[in-house]
Amino acid sequence: QVQLVESGGGLVQPGGSLRLSCAASGFTLDYYLIGWFRQAPGKEREGVSCISSSDGSTYYVDSVKGRFTISRDNAKNTVYLQMNSLKPDDTAVYYCAAVTIFRITTVQAMCVMSEDGMDYWGKGTLVTVSS
Repeated sequence: QVQLVESGGGLVQPGGSLRLSCAASGFTLDYYLIGWFRQAPGKEREGVSCISSSDGSTYYVDSVKGRFTISRDNAKNTVYLQMNSLKPDDTAVYYCAAVTIFRITTVQAMCVMSEDGMDYWGKGTLVTVSS
């Protein structure tokens, strides 16, 4: 079965940390760019961070720069999002997505593309930063 499964969400206090995981099943991530997107209540889904298939290129939306770190372990077929210094505004459902390297060439392009352009979406994991 082809799917992406997010995990690691939960409730955390402002200033705390969480690490989200996105595990692929039924296909390999070796030839895909992977991105983390989030949707907060009453807001549109936005690209948070995206990472290339192999060269280490990354993109971060301005609001998370210096606080979040995206990484991938192709051997484990998993992508991570380390989230530090969390703020209440980070509260959202976080989704991972994958798009083939033959459709998207830059991480910036992936993080701003429409939802319909992705090859695969996970079902999301909820991050709640209390205040």
